[in-house]
Amino acid sequence: MATTTPTLANAQRLIKGDRLMFSSSDDNVMSKQIQATHAPDDREVDVRPLLHLIEDIFKRATPTTEAIVVPGIQSHAEALESKTNQASSINVPEALAYLIDQLACELSCKCSGSGDAHTIAISILNMLTNYSWDAKLVLVLSACAVNFGEFWLLAHNCTTNQLAKSVAILRKIPELLERTSMLKPRFDTINNLVKVMVGITKCIVEFRELPPQYITTEVTALSTAMTHIPVAVYWTIRGVVACASQIAGLTGFEHIVSTTESWELSSLAHKVGNMQSHLATQLSTCYKHIDERKQMEAYQNLHHLMEMIHIDNLRVLKALIYQKDDLLPLFDGVTKRRVSIDVLRRKYVLLLISDVDISQEEVAILEQINNDARQHEVVWLPILDSNAPWTENRQKQFDSLQASMPWYCVQHPSLIEPAVVKYIKEVWNFRKKAILVVIDPQGRVSSLNALHMMWIWGGTAFPFTSAREEALWKEETWKLDLLVDSIDPLINKWVSTSSQLIVSFFSQKLNHYVPLFMYACTN
Repeated sequence: MATTTPTLANAQRLIKGDRLMFSSSDDNVMSKQIQATHAPDDREVDVRPLLHLIEDIFKRATPTTEAIVVPGIQSHAEALESKTNQASSINVPEALAYLIDQLACELSCKCSGSGDAHTIAISILNMLTNYSWDAKLVLVLSACAVNFGEFWLLAHNCTTNQLAKSVAILRKIPELLERTSMLKPRFDTINNLVKVMVGITKCIVEFRELPPQYITTEVTALSTAMTHIPVAVYWTIRGVVACASQIAGLTGFEHIVSTTESWELSSLAHKVGNMQSHLATQLSTCYKHIDERKQMEAYQNLHHLMEMIHIDNLRVLKALIYQKDDLLPLFDGVTKRRVSIDVLRRKYVLLLISDVDISQEEVAILEQINNDARQHEVVWLPILDSNAPWTENRQKQFDSLQASMPWYCVQHPSLIEPAVVKYIKEVWNFRKKAILVVIDPQGRVSSLNALHMMWIWGGTAFPFTSAREEALWKEETWKLDLLVDSIDPLINKWVSTSSQLIVSFFSQKLNHYVPLFMYACTN
């Protein structure tokens, strides 16, 4: 039976004690020691570019057994060459590059010599005393990526590049390549650990980037996460130490795959993965809180905006329909093209507000009436029920309605912000039945629902103000032709020629029944 080399034995020893430290109680005991290494100053590190580099290195370096052994097979790293290399344009400051190099040397040296994983992790944290927790983790992971990338760079190129081959011989990598199938379990566990380490690092970076104007540590989810992040950083660094020790072990003269060793790595990946899952849950809660705060702010801003005086209606319409300038938010029902909100500038705009269940009959009647006058523009704002899922059938229903409307429509219901939906429901009293809100050229609301005016008077009701409605009612006489106006010309003709017959008929009936009614009342 073969014996392990000192290097491999040391690699196993570095992760041997992890099982005893996986409980939360042990994490609490270590917490003070971890916090003692933390004394951040005002220095800031832009961690996002480094994180892009880290992900790029790990994705390209992820070993594929077939790609290493068989020349000519395109590896995962080579497949990435067809994509835009975002990492190539990143410039790392000299001070950070020097620090990353120091960390990489620390990992290479101490993980190849004596010492336990906990001591090495604390030593690394002491090197990063003045940095924030997210910066510590990104810098350590950068050092890990350097060592990891250099190793696999030789492994990938030693069969095609003479320089790489010569260096690989000194590192005993050819012997490693002869045993790739035997070492596959170790590759898999290392790759899994790398994956969860990158995942938890990205999660911790996101916590750092949360906007302080919308969330503080008074929010339970954030305060809980802030309490757990130091321990999560420590255990992720332990994962980095484990990976470094594995790389050191792979360059030894013997490459024995230990079941216990694989289990240790898997357990460490499981622990870090659980921490990531917990932090991700807290992060999701934080994002929900931030979204609620933003929507509340947007709702209040919309309230204020609608009460302001404007020179035109564009600012109001953008707030109601779509505020950004990154796309054309309206669909022109006539030209069947997407257009800008600018087409509505300084015009009377009739906002047809409904859900996607508005009937085709209602649309047809409104279209018939709307064709009589073009002093205004109609825009359909579909308001969705937040509790109802957006299904394929709902999408088809929306597409069908949009195609049938000869006016402007919002390109998609999702463009309408939740704050706008809330405003429409709470201030404009929209429930489910369609309403027609009129916005004048200065962005003022002329009518909260001009739909009944459209039904009765059509374009004559323009500009659909309450004063115009009152004037129209004064002009009308209460007779049958008012009720049937615009429904069918034949009905108007019938009314004009038959009204005398109707009056005569009812007069005869009244002459017969009134005496009977009076008799019943007096007896």
